[in-house]
Amino acid sequence: MAQADLSGGSVGSGAFRVLNDYQRDFPLVPRPFAEIAARCGLDEAAVLDALRAWTASGVVSRVGAVFAPRRIGASALAALAAPADRLDAIAARVSAVAEVNHNYQREHAFNLWFVVTAASAQRLDELIAGIEADTGCAVIVLPLEEEFHIDLGFDLVAGRSDATGMRGMPAPADESAACALPGLERNFMRALQSGLRIAERPFEALGHEAGLSEGMAIELIERWVAEGLIKRFGVVVRHHELGFRANAMCVWDVPDAEAGRIGRLLAAEPAVTLCYRRRRALPDWPYNLFCMIHGRTRDAVQAARGDIARRIGLDRWRHEVLFSCRRFKQQGACYLTDSGT
Repeated sequence: MAQADLSGGSVGSGAFRVLNDYQRDFPLVPRPFAEIAARCGLDEAAVLDALRAWTASGVVSRVGAVFAPRRIGASALAALAAPADRLDAIAARVSAVAEVNHNYQREHAFNLWFVVTAASAQRLDELIAGIEADTGCAVIVLPLEEEFHIDLGFDLVAGRSDATGMRGMPAPADESAACALPGLERNFMRALQSGLRIAERPFEALGHEAGLSEGMAIELIERWVAEGLIKRFGVVVRHHELGFRANAMCVWDVPDAEAGRIGRLLAAEPAVTLCYRRRRALPDWPYNLFCMIHGRTRDAVQAARGDIARRIGLDRWRHEVLFSCRRFKQQGACYLTDSGT
């Protein structure tokens, strides 16, 4: 897919602001796209047309919620070692799971990496067991233990998070356990998780799908944002289509007593787009500290990673760098499905 031209020309400054500025702080009002248009010097139809085009081309994944991990259901990063001649078939089997939202090939013996979200830990275990049974490949499961910087938006100019003021902050204490949603809220979340309709009154359409009024839909999203159930609400972009074609998952085996301090230092680095601590899967996977670095080229990512590791002293510990090779699937988290609730 061709890289989107965001430097000017076919994409004016107003349209660029729609894409860059409204990844967070999206207006929670009946006609949000009209509000965005007024702020960006555009008209509502232009904003709607731009977002529809970006969605069709893959630049925009969706407009909607990024849910906080560990607050709803269960989620985990997982990986398996697929034989080279079966990789495509195994990747297709993994991607066919509705609750798998990211699925990538990476340069490592564990060559297929995917994220699973589910309504419960039991459902997550069932999904993993099904993948193992159908593929004949053992899966390592790496649950999140501590987040330092997760999905707070992406600066399209610098190629990094635009929420630098929130980096390195520990997760709120109440994120340590998933909450149980009442039936009405579960229906609303099921409707919301795929994103808003790109229409003049998207919350009206969303509420209708979930059996709520427009006002109730907006109020529920506002409450979930305030409570931290929704990490951010707005335009969700895809890095690759925006020209940031290289990305690496960088991992270290840091002593547990040091992991929190080092993780917060790592998360404060502008080049780091994600940073968290995950449970090890011994003996096959000894690493507990993870970060993602995105860049326009492999050399740029390697240079950024090397500079960070030198300044923080990270490479005194065992480490690896896993560059992404292919993206098989990328979508928003799907906690609730018709078969997996």
